[in-house]
Amino acid sequence: MNLKIKNKTVLISASTGGIGLATAMAFASEGATVIVNGRTSTAVRIAINAIRNNYPDADLLELVADLGSKDGCDKAISEIPFVDILVNNIGIYEPVPFFEETDEDWYRLIEINIMSGIRLSRHFLKQMLLKDTGRVIFIASEVALNPDPAMAHYSATKAMQLSISRSLAELTKGKQVTVNAVLPGPTATEGLVKFIQDIHANLPRAEAEKKFISENRSSSLIQRLIQPNEIADTILFLSSPNAAAINGAILKAEGGIVKGN
Repeated sequence: MNLKIKNKTVLISASTGGIGLATAMAFASEGATVIVNGRTSTAVRIAINAIRNNYPDADLLELVADLGSKDGCDKAISEIPFVDILVNNIGIYEPVPFFEETDEDWYRLIEINIMSGIRLSRHFLKQMLLKDTGRVIFIASEVALNPDPAMAHYSATKAMQLSISRSLAELTKGKQVTVNAVLPGPTATEGLVKFIQDIHANLPRAEAEKKFISENRSSSLIQRLIQPNEIADTILFLSSPNAAAINGAILKAEGGIVKGN
């Protein structure tokens, strides 16, 4: 399928692993110019090598910056004049009981999960509107609609992303620019796989993951972890001209965990 994004420039925050790396791979496969972002030059170089192992002719640029910080976002804005597609992917989660979540825990997740997307969108979306072309995509989570009491602060930041995404979409009326949010479910990223293996150390990986889903996301219709490339394919489609009629939307890619629309 020709998604018509060849030679488009895309910035994916935190694209050295997990959904971010899978998304960078997907864009590289379509001939886009991909800005690979990570906090260290080593992580960025490893990710670029992994992409080039699959797509030797991929057009890749490096952005070594912690986009979960103001300084990192300032660096990105100073080094990158314009992108056609911005994927606000950076985010962290941590299971902490609500009564043990400190103010610092809340502020840290807000700074990384929320402020990164705000800072980058404030710059790049404005440029897109001036040029009358572009895509902004926020990577939220099903916990935005299905809050997890073990991660109240994480769930709250993901719900905030939906509100921010819709607010920004309202700024695009009459423009060839869209802003949308994607809601992944539990995805087989390095961090989640390790977390599941740690709590079910006596089980083989497949059984541990199945048990995790049945105990924590029993409403899942697919009854398995989602693969990062499955989320990447959703992001890729939203980024293309083929999805021009989708704006201000929440696209669920969570395996049917959330009941209703």
